[in-house]
Amino acid sequence: MAKTWETPQMVQETGFRWSRVVVYGLLVFFGAVYLLPLLVMLLTSFKPLPEIYAGNMVALPRHWTVEPWVNAWTKACVGLNCNGIKGYFWNSIQMTVPAVVISTGMGLLNGYVLTKWRFRGANVLFGLILFGCFIPFQIVLIPMATFLGRMGIASSTTGLVFVHVVYGLCFTTLYARNYYMAFPDELVKAAMIDGARFFSIFRRVLLPNSGPIIIVAVIWQFTNIWNDFLFGASFSTGTSAPMTVALNNVVMTSTGEREYNVHMAAAMIAALPTLMVYVFGGRYFVRGLMAGSVKG
Repeated sequence: MAKTWETPQMVQETGFRWSRVVVYGLLVFFGAVYLLPLLVMLLTSFKPLPEIYAGNMVALPRHWTVEPWVNAWTKACVGLNCNGIKGYFWNSIQMTVPAVVISTGMGLLNGYVLTKWRFRGANVLFGLILFGCFIPFQIVLIPMATFLGRMGIASSTTGLVFVHVVYGLCFTTLYARNYYMAFPDELVKAAMIDGARFFSIFRRVLLPNSGPIIIVAVIWQFTNIWNDFLFGASFSTGTSAPMTVALNNVVMTSTGEREYNVHMAAAMIAALPTLMVYVFGGRYFVRGLMAGSVKG
């Protein structure tokens, strides 16, 4: 019987195939481990309560029901309020959307000024703004509470919007400044020669080309603001609380038999906005971050 000889190219291709099998196998394994809690939450939210106590957590529901979702939205008790989490969900919407829009817009303007309208001390100012990215949340609680109280916007949605705009402005300025550093100065100078002024240049030249970094800033800010618990628990009370605080209170308010299906449904409702943001915009996030990394 003739002996089969393997060429170096065949050996290399075989090794390459095995390495791909190992890499993809590890990715599938770690992906399954990471997504397992989400799967348990989703399945539990569609199970009747007796089935949860009697069955396997990862088993499919024998009797599918949407009642836990309805109860979480309209009947779950949040402290003394038993009207569900819908009011707190809209509180988070009213807090997140303005804060994202304002902080993103101001960050773009800051990046524009720091790169295209250079002035003495611009680098020092940017360094101070950059320093704000590393300030822990806990450090600003007392001075921020004092300021909100003196301004008369403590324990309100307006106060939370102000807090998140101030804290997020450092990050949006960082993103915009790095992005605009790679934007050609010649276009700005040409617009100035044509008679365009400060805001005209920003609106007609830079802003139409800022799509990638706007997506990055919006996703970053939306995720951080929506998922924030510390500021919401510190600067809001009662019915003005955001969704994350309400979710915690739903679990803590439960007495007697724990309604795990309602708790999981409420957690899924709270996670849906950020999940949808990443599903539809996540692929643009890394692309937007890389857009300003190379000049030219």
